[in-house]
Amino acid sequence: MHASSPSASAAPAAPADDALQCLELVAQLHHMPLDRAQLRHQFGAVADVRTLLLAAQAVGFKARRHRLRPERLPFIPLPAICPAADGRFFVWARTAPAAASAEADQAMAAPPGLAKAAGAAGLRMLVQWPGQAPQVLTQQEFLALGTGEAVLLTSRASYAGELARFDFSWFIPALVKYRGLLGEVLLVSLVLQLVALVTPLFFQVVMDKVLVNHAMQTLNVVAVGLLLATVFEVLLGAIRTYVVAHTSSKMDVELGARLFRHLLGLPMAYFQSRRVGDSVARVRELESIRAFLTSQAMTVLLDGLFSVVFLAVMLWYSVDLTLVVLASIPVYFLLSLFFTPILRARLNEKFNRGAENQAFLVESIAGVNTIKAMAVEPRWQERWDRQLAGYVSASLSTANIANLAGNSVMLVSKLVTVGILWIGARQVLQGQLTVGQLIAFNMLAGQVAAPIIRLAQLWNDFQQVGISMARLGDILNTPTELAGAQRTRLPRLAGAIEFDQVSFRYRPDAAQVLRGVSLKVAPGEVIGIVGRSGSGKSTLTRLAQRLYVPERGRVLVDGQDIAIADTASLRHQIGVVLQENVLFNRSVRENIALADPACPIEAVMAAARLAGAHDFICELPEGYDTQVGEHGANLSGGQRQRIAIARALLGDPRVLIFDEATSALDYESERIIQDNMQQICQGRTVLIIAHRLSAVRHADRIVVMERGEIAEIGPHEQLLQNPQGIYTHLYRLQQGPAPGDKASAGPAASNAAPANAPAGAPAGAAERAPRSAPTGLPPNETENTAANASENAAAQAAQRVVVLRRGNSAPPPGGQEGAP
Repeated sequence: MHASSPSASAAPAAPADDALQCLELVAQLHHMPLDRAQLRHQFGAVADVRTLLLAAQAVGFKARRHRLRPERLPFIPLPAICPAADGRFFVWARTAPAAASAEADQAMAAPPGLAKAAGAAGLRMLVQWPGQAPQVLTQQEFLALGTGEAVLLTSRASYAGELARFDFSWFIPALVKYRGLLGEVLLVSLVLQLVALVTPLFFQVVMDKVLVNHAMQTLNVVAVGLLLATVFEVLLGAIRTYVVAHTSSKMDVELGARLFRHLLGLPMAYFQSRRVGDSVARVRELESIRAFLTSQAMTVLLDGLFSVVFLAVMLWYSVDLTLVVLASIPVYFLLSLFFTPILRARLNEKFNRGAENQAFLVESIAGVNTIKAMAVEPRWQERWDRQLAGYVSASLSTANIANLAGNSVMLVSKLVTVGILWIGARQVLQGQLTVGQLIAFNMLAGQVAAPIIRLAQLWNDFQQVGISMARLGDILNTPTELAGAQRTRLPRLAGAIEFDQVSFRYRPDAAQVLRGVSLKVAPGEVIGIVGRSGSGKSTLTRLAQRLYVPERGRVLVDGQDIAIADTASLRHQIGVVLQENVLFNRSVRENIALADPACPIEAVMAAARLAGAHDFICELPEGYDTQVGEHGANLSGGQRQRIAIARALLGDPRVLIFDEATSALDYESERIIQDNMQQICQGRTVLIIAHRLSAVRHADRIVVMERGEIAEIGPHEQLLQNPQGIYTHLYRLQQGPAPGDKASAGPAASNAAPANAPAGAPAGAAERAPRSAPTGLPPNETENTAANASENAAAQAAQRVVVLRRGNSAPPPGGQEGAP
């Protein structure tokens, strides 16, 4: 998949804002707004690296010039802008090892981020020139193409931005906010350590004073004191546990809200590139991170810090015994360092297996209707068993490594105890220590060793948290739609929409979905958009909602570039009805009033009437208060669609988008919507995407999309005047010969005439011929019945079979199809 280095002759002449186009492309990858006209006005022609740096800084990037060294190429943060030897600029988007395997190809299609580490030799670079498709170059071609420099760009919302990088600092604001409660935990921990210091002293008194002197009265006093100290220690421990749990619950609410807010703010491209179950698994990692910080890590670290007090007392007892305890501490950490890489690899595999299982489970439950309809339950069960076995195997491997690490730590602890007893007993025999002092020292050593052992074991938990941080960072390190400069809040829209030379692709290495599309829509105009599947119809409307950012060009609403507009104020004024709409597990009223829960019931009912939904809603058990079930499971497809239309109409949007909105409706429901379309469209700009031409024939203009470009545009009658046009071809496939086609004698001509048209009527007379009986079909569709079955109908059916077998190829000139 190697591509040769583009030469100056192979590429078009560099435009005046060649560098700005590269900067605009990188800004789009970072979801940052950029106005080329404004930058051109501010800096003039950006033709050198110095001016490009100033322009990038004005946009909000942290930009710097970097000298490229071959051995450091894999570690350059991308995307970057490189000046070419001929004075032009290009975007350096990816770096991957030059391997013949599919892994290298996948690396070139990976999401934006840091360049992958690899050997300096044998690399492939994905580069893109303004206005051209991406190209893959070898390392030698890449170095020969440029000047040996690159402009590195980072932003606060970028993958490479250090300031926005998700790490433990993300939790600091919450920790600071609840510093009062955490201070109480600190105070209680200090008192607990002091109380724990009393217990060894009591044992020393008993061994050295009470037993030797048979002092029963002293024994009673010591017993009472020890009892009180024990009760006090238990109460303080319970208080500390309660405060920690209380603080953790408050932090859970705050951190969870921040995470969910960030998740909802992510662009559509993030969700489309990840499975639902995988995202859910990443979100769940927040709880384990929070528990580690507020429970395990906090208490162990506090106990470890206060162990200094115990060490001071132990030194007073015996320096030699204290050195034995201190000598064990490095051993604990050496064991942790040894097991860390092994445990991290096992934990990573365990998480990946678990996320894969959860994604498969969510996907299976969501598609259970298809699974049952296709009777593939055994195959799904086999796949689940295989994935579950992999997860259990990974979990067992992780548990074995953790168990081995824990037992190694316990072995060192036991050896320390043996060493203390051996050396301590010798000192007792030599008269350097009393028996009570030896016992007290051993208890103090246990108090010191316990947090150290837990700290060593906590290192294993820290590895788990590190994996969780990386997984959760995939969400929190992704910039939201609101990242970057502050957006302009849009006023009440008039409804004018303009696509100015818009090009778009879903990935930098993918084919263009839209190619230089330009279209102006006047306020209040109804535009129909038709075309074959994959021609870019839905993508065009999603760009108008700013669900995606165009690769090139601009999308303007009322003359305002929506790249710098507040997305909420834009989408509040756009009503969207899709082919498959999601209803939430709430009442009918709540689903219709989703954007305005305080909306009065009268407005909800008015929107439902306009959508043709009021009558069937009134027939539901609880009317507008009926629960629709998850995804609207308690309703039929047509009912769900009409509720979705009512939901889109409720907010009185200035722009309406119907994306195959009536394709799932029955003829009666579609007739209701069509009858209300004039009232629905009144005073609004409407974009109607449809495969049924009957849904768009009354539009002011019809846009015919073909391979990402506008092939034809005009009213219905005007488009039909072109017998070789795409729209005319689509019309023939759905309706029969177009009204403008010539009627000729012979089987083809007779076949073109509808069965219910008078004898000798021209093609298309079905729209004018009276019907003998109501059929329940829209006025633009005809259907042969048993009453009018004839040779012409049979020939027409055979002719349609021929058309289907031809793969929807264009008919011969004149609109005639040859009889089989």
